[in-house]
Amino acid sequence: MKYKRILLKLSGEALMGNQNYGIDPAVLSRYAEEIKAVADKGVQIAIVIGGGNIYRGMQAEGMGIDRVQGDYMGMLATVINSMALQSALENVGLYTRLLSGIKMEQVCEPFIRRRAVRHLEKGRVVIFGAGTGNPYFTTDSAASLRAIEINAEAVLKGTRVDGIYTADPEKDPSATRFSTITFKDVYEKKLNVMDMTAFTLCRENGLPIIVFDMNKKGNLLRIAEGQDVGTLVSIN
Repeated sequence: MKYKRILLKLSGEALMGNQNYGIDPAVLSRYAEEIKAVADKGVQIAIVIGGGNIYRGMQAEGMGIDRVQGDYMGMLATVINSMALQSALENVGLYTRLLSGIKMEQVCEPFIRRRAVRHLEKGRVVIFGAGTGNPYFTTDSAASLRAIEINAEAVLKGTRVDGIYTADPEKDPSATRFSTITFKDVYEKKLNVMDMTAFTLCRENGLPIIVFDMNKKGNLLRIAEGQDVGTLVSIN
């Protein structure tokens, strides 16, 4: 396997499947099988999942809710998704731990870096919930931060498309995919990969990002094996 330790970033919207909101059990089960296939190879896996299928903090202001309050509501939504994913992973035989940026001891452990690393070393899949525990930060930023803290070798961003394109492939059929691209070129071409805080964190710490289609069976395992899947963003 090319990677010993990875951080997988999933969007909350991905869990909706063809629904308008909530969690599709079929998608959850499929993701659990994909993650198990990689974990069974001895790869240490940490996961950050968004909460957009349930609630987005940035929607709050339009509803008359204070932005900070709304962001905390969004963090709680990520914990709901994390608990659902944890259950799905345990159903396929994996050992897991859910660590939260906000203390809620009845359902998960508080995030402690050394504890997270120890869980990974013991072969447990570690899920990081509640973002960074602070408002104004996205789950992309949480994924980048946690990946750096646990010394992950790459951030794998699972999306609906199979990489980074010159334009939105869902809107522009002439868009072409990059197999590799540098952080510098992403900045200059103003491509939408992650929010700027998350992207800059990865760049400054030399942490590569792989954007790939999580819905294509076997993609996660192919990446862990070092195959050319999706788009690799690197320093050089």
